[in-house]
Amino acid sequence: MSQAPSAPPPAIELIGIDKRFGPVHANRNISLSVAKGTIHGIVGENGAGKSTLMSILYGFYQADAGEIRVNGRPTTIHESHAAIAAGIGMVHQHFMLVENFTVLENVVLGVEGGALLAGGLGHARAELKRLEREYALEVDPDAVISDLSVGLQQRVEILKALYRGAEILILDEPTGVLTPAEADHLFRILVQLKEQGKTILLITHKLREIMAVTDTVSVMRRGEIVATLRTSETNPGQLAELMVGRRVLLRVEKGEARPGRPVLEVENLTVRDGRGVTMVDDVSFTVHAGEIVGIAGVAGNGQSELLEAIAGIRRAASGRVVIGGKPVAVTGRLDARAVRHMGLAHVPEDRQHMGLVLPFEENENAILGYHGDDAYLNGPFLDIAAIRKAAAEEIEKYDIRPPDPRLKTANFSGGNQQKIVVAREIERDPEVLIIGQPTRGVDIGAVEFIHRQIVQMRDRGKGILLVSVELDEVRSLSDRILVMFAGRIVGEPRHDVSEQEIGLMMAGIEKPEAAE
Repeated sequence: MSQAPSAPPPAIELIGIDKRFGPVHANRNISLSVAKGTIHGIVGENGAGKSTLMSILYGFYQADAGEIRVNGRPTTIHESHAAIAAGIGMVHQHFMLVENFTVLENVVLGVEGGALLAGGLGHARAELKRLEREYALEVDPDAVISDLSVGLQQRVEILKALYRGAEILILDEPTGVLTPAEADHLFRILVQLKEQGKTILLITHKLREIMAVTDTVSVMRRGEIVATLRTSETNPGQLAELMVGRRVLLRVEKGEARPGRPVLEVENLTVRDGRGVTMVDDVSFTVHAGEIVGIAGVAGNGQSELLEAIAGIRRAASGRVVIGGKPVAVTGRLDARAVRHMGLAHVPEDRQHMGLVLPFEENENAILGYHGDDAYLNGPFLDIAAIRKAAAEEIEKYDIRPPDPRLKTANFSGGNQQKIVVAREIERDPEVLIIGQPTRGVDIGAVEFIHRQIVQMRDRGKGILLVSVELDEVRSLSDRILVMFAGRIVGEPRHDVSEQEIGLMMAGIEKPEAAE
């Protein structure tokens, strides 16, 4: 009687992985098994230890204890080159690309002396084309990275890993900078990679992504894996509760808006970028006290430039901005500090480049832009004790992890960095809040908290202008929705208009009936 063939060993086994950073116990005796040829999701709140665990697997960190096995074999991974040699590739949350290099140059960077380049760049180009065809990752090999959309740049990162022979792909928060359409395309690529036998580890906090594309999901909380489940046998509510340790409200609860006087008026605003290209084209709208106005649009259609012009950090070519009845100087000499003193707070879309100074301590970033306020001064000097006390209070209120106001901001996860910015701006109790991508890279518990803070601001009579590439976020939070395409406001759809119809508007294809 013949024996049944034995099952192949797991693609990845982590056994008893433990890691500390000083007093922070980032990973606690973690054991994880990932079957070959599957998509395995890892979810958890920011600071749960997901990225640390994957950084150990990819050789950025070394575990204090534990063992890594790849395809059943114990494997020592002291650096990323060892991970690549073991067939592991990683696509990082913040891309590792040289912006003024071409796609081809980025793909071969670091393996110029390897066997893949033995036949010269022509051979590398042919191999890149083969990978593009096989995995539906088409991108112009001669395009310069800075000219590509974020979605295409991510394809380049995946191609880099495949070019180096990766059989196991780690994707860390891969949709944090993608539009919904780009995210859906990425999911199709991941399914195709799986069908070709690749093993994928997907690190995310977005439950829609887990339910859409994974076979199995592991839930992390405070450095531990608390559950591993077949995706088909769970649901978003159960996963959210496992992540946070309590029931989580997966929808925005808010009553009817009670709009009052105009607090932000934008009239015929036109903004050009550094190349002279018109990014905001004759835009006009009004935000009233006690309402949330959301702007929906595919990234790159002028939303960023609009927010920056209103905040006084990008010069407009023409037009007017009025805050609380007072005009802002938008076409001449800019003064962002004066705009803040008029009662406007700004959460920028890019927290790392515009919202924070990453080498600063958390408490220093917590007062950035407000460091001249009397509450933080002792005569002509900064009152360090008062600054640290205020930062500690915000850390507790917003559940920023780890709870250390002296920690360098670069050492916080992306979601916790976002909470630092949101806390700083909301806690100023401004009359007008303009907020770009409020929950980008933020875990589900913090999303619920930030949404509640925004609604509470509205209910206190504040005016909020919200920009998000998450269409469901715009629809659930906003009292009115404006759609931007090619720098213009192309319509104001009613709330009963479907997501598909708004998506067509965002693509400049269709204009649904306006709100009454």
